[in-house]
Amino acid sequence: MTDTLEQVIGRAQHRSSWSRVANLQVFWVFIAAVLACVALSFMTDGFATQRNLFNVARNFAFVAIIAIGMTTVIASGGIDLSVGSIVVLTAMVISVLMEGGYSFWLSAIAALGVALVVGAINGTLIAYAGMPAFVITLGMLSAARSAAMVLSNNKMIYQFGPDHDLLLWIGGGSTFGLPHPLFALIALTVVMTVVYRWTRWGQYVFAIGSNEEAATLTGIAVKRIKVTIYMFSAFTAGLAGILMAGWLGSVTTNLGTAMELTVIAAAVIGGANLNGGEGTAIGAVVGALLIEVIRNSLILLGISTFWQGMFIGTFIVVAVSFDRIRHRQN
Repeated sequence: MTDTLEQVIGRAQHRSSWSRVANLQVFWVFIAAVLACVALSFMTDGFATQRNLFNVARNFAFVAIIAIGMTTVIASGGIDLSVGSIVVLTAMVISVLMEGGYSFWLSAIAALGVALVVGAINGTLIAYAGMPAFVITLGMLSAARSAAMVLSNNKMIYQFGPDHDLLLWIGGGSTFGLPHPLFALIALTVVMTVVYRWTRWGQYVFAIGSNEEAATLTGIAVKRIKVTIYMFSAFTAGLAGILMAGWLGSVTTNLGTAMELTVIAAAVIGGANLNGGEGTAIGAVVGALLIEVIRNSLILLGISTFWQGMFIGTFIVVAVSFDRIRHRQN
């Protein structure tokens, strides 16, 4: 009995859909993360406990929030090395203001405003002055952390004024058994997934990363869009900084040190193309999850955390190599 035309077309479409899914780097990274979780559940007694899973969810949320901003920058063909310093600067701004008696909400708005200003400086120098993103954000990495040290006189801040408990609840509390930073991550992921796919700004980001010259010729305000991209990256770092201040219950000037490397790794592992033009919010989240599972596994298995950088570096190389092979095949 011969198949009908509809059956043949149906099977072809099914194979095509599976091929597209199987070709997505984020799909394989997600599978790797799931397999790692399953393996750790059998290999250790501590991984699948409620407390450990809570910690994993909270810790990876901080990285994933910033990784979404970093994915946007990378998708546009740029890079942002200043996010770790923006984290500490934002955390220090809200801490100093709250210690001085200001409310949480006013302090949070001011802290995010500072982050947006830093992002605007990065974007303006990169877009309008034509300076390399690597150089500008590397310089801002040092400048923003120095500003945090000056602001706090290089001292730990652990008293947050009248709204002390509110800050701790927002950053370190939970609802329905889930850490609050995870709720912020879910909201940001949903919003940015819609923005990437259905808004002109999202489409312009990928157009600039794919071919900036062509994007300029089509009438896209490339320079202005670039400024907003770096402002968004700084905003995500600032949001994470506020949440981390509440989680830790204190802020020191070493907060966020080398965090930019982990964030870039999460974005690249999640499918962001360092040449620009590709990246998803879901990919950033999955990449951050895999990194946190690896970090957590090293602790549970009694392996020195000094190996963490080795694993992350290896995953970056593997992810980039996989991406190059995939593009050649296409």
